[in-house]
Amino acid sequence: MILYLLAFLGGALTIASPCILPVLPFVFAGAGRSFGRRGLPMLLGMAMTFALVATLAAVGGGWAAHANSIGRDLALALMALFGLALLWPGLSERLSAPLVSLGGRLSQRADGEGGIGASLLLGVATGLLWAPCAGPILGVILTGAALKGASAGTSFLLLAYGLGAATSLALALLIGGKVFAAMKRSLGIGEWARRGFGVAVLVAVAAIALGADTGFLANLSLASTDKWEQALIDKFTPAHAAADQKASVVMAPGEGAMMMKAGAGALKAEPARLVANLPDDGPAPALTGAVAWLDSPPLTWKELKGKVVLVDFWTYSCINCLRTLPYVRAWADRYRDQGLVVIGVHAPEFAFERDISNVKRAVADLHIDYPVAIDNDYAIWRAFGNQYWPAEYLIDARGHLRHQHFGEGDYAETEKAIQELLAEAGHAVAPSKPVLDKASGVEAAPDFAALKSPETYIGYGRAENFASPDGAVQDRAHAYEGVADLKLNQWSLAGDWTVQEERAELDKPGGAIFFRFHARDLNLVLGPGADGKPVRFKVTVDGAVPGASHGVDVNAQGEGTVTGDRLYQLVRQSGDIRDRLFRIEFLDPGVRAYAFTFG
Repeated sequence: MILYLLAFLGGALTIASPCILPVLPFVFAGAGRSFGRRGLPMLLGMAMTFALVATLAAVGGGWAAHANSIGRDLALALMALFGLALLWPGLSERLSAPLVSLGGRLSQRADGEGGIGASLLLGVATGLLWAPCAGPILGVILTGAALKGASAGTSFLLLAYGLGAATSLALALLIGGKVFAAMKRSLGIGEWARRGFGVAVLVAVAAIALGADTGFLANLSLASTDKWEQALIDKFTPAHAAADQKASVVMAPGEGAMMMKAGAGALKAEPARLVANLPDDGPAPALTGAVAWLDSPPLTWKELKGKVVLVDFWTYSCINCLRTLPYVRAWADRYRDQGLVVIGVHAPEFAFERDISNVKRAVADLHIDYPVAIDNDYAIWRAFGNQYWPAEYLIDARGHLRHQHFGEGDYAETEKAIQELLAEAGHAVAPSKPVLDKASGVEAAPDFAALKSPETYIGYGRAENFASPDGAVQDRAHAYEGVADLKLNQWSLAGDWTVQEERAELDKPGGAIFFRFHARDLNLVLGPGADGKPVRFKVTVDGAVPGASHGVDVNAQGEGTVTGDRLYQLVRQSGDIRDRLFRIEFLDPGVRAYAFTFG
């Protein structure tokens, strides 16, 4: 119920968000009329249609997005007719007959009373148009839908979000209706008000058609609700807030990280004397559903009985996962002969990480020799109720979940748990000091004391702090103006780019990205274009070549080449850590930029 309450409150907060502006003319065009016959059906239709379309968009892939695009175009046409009918009553009369045959009259005179069916149809059209700002709460719901797959719970969460928005709009409409009625009685301006609403509707239709509802309006700062929404999330789920920058977090509603459920293939519990001072969270979830296994045939708990198993959720472009890998590899080597089996569950974040050949290449480059399950459908991820990259789960020799850790750090604690479970299973564990950090390059431990820049996505789906004028133009080519005078953690594009949901793709040579950061390391997830041709680039820090502060994928002159889809370490500062201006210029077209990470 807390999840549904959060979703409802998140929707209600959209009344203070600029993204609600495009639908307000359609809502207030009914001010002064019966709320039960006009306002309530419209808002319910809006909420239900949003829930349906958002569910399809989250779990249905490209075909659903295409279907929604068609519906959006039809809705724009209907709304345009509605606005024109408010301006010219004669047009409303001509349109009334065919609209009644379609299920109710959408356009009507300002002083007329439309049927419930017409108001519901108007709400359906509004629901197709409404594109709310993806604040933290909506982001939680949509990410969970994408990871958990289609479910009634996802749809009801989205419906709760839509009903929250409808409730706040209903309150505004009721208040607005009283004000409208008073003005009509005292000033006699009903005709002018009707025409004013008609103009407002047409302006809103034009804004939506031009993308202002998801572009310019999404970047307005006059009433941001993100802080309010994040405060609600932190209030009800403080464990998520504590993760900080030590893990890449995916908040999937419905199954908290600590709510482990046994899968269908889990071992039956057996009586045993537990020696290790670790809790017993019951049979571990099944390891079924992977699309492929590397370096091993598919494994089950039946085959692993008697072994202590470390399940490590990771993805190969995740900087937090890469910095954890030296320890996971060392544990696999140190305790393999004493009964430990390490299983890496590769759950992709970006589309290129679903390519098994890319994962095979990464496994070889990272010197991983333990079994890796390719969890492209998130089957194992969902079975464990996981929410983090990286995440470690320790399963004892009976197949029971005994220890878990999320994110970087606490390596000595995890290794101690491994030793205890091995001893409990009867394996001789030689006393030894914990594995020490000897990693270099991108795998080296971060400098958290100097880290003031967060993971930042470039695709519009999760982008923040984008400073180029006019914001991101979604899914079409645009010439961006680079901004070098940035505040800390702001970034901008320069040149001709096409910004997509999870990345930005360079259309012409000479494009650049600026970022004002504060960290020892700066990394950027990059990939070549669709043709796979290498892309040359040049990096500067505060306008100069990096010199001794260059990363492993750049020389001292700041020169490097994008040859594959992966994380590139571009800066490792050797001196004073302070605010710096990073700039990367691409000398060839086609590069795909996904996300900045820092260390």
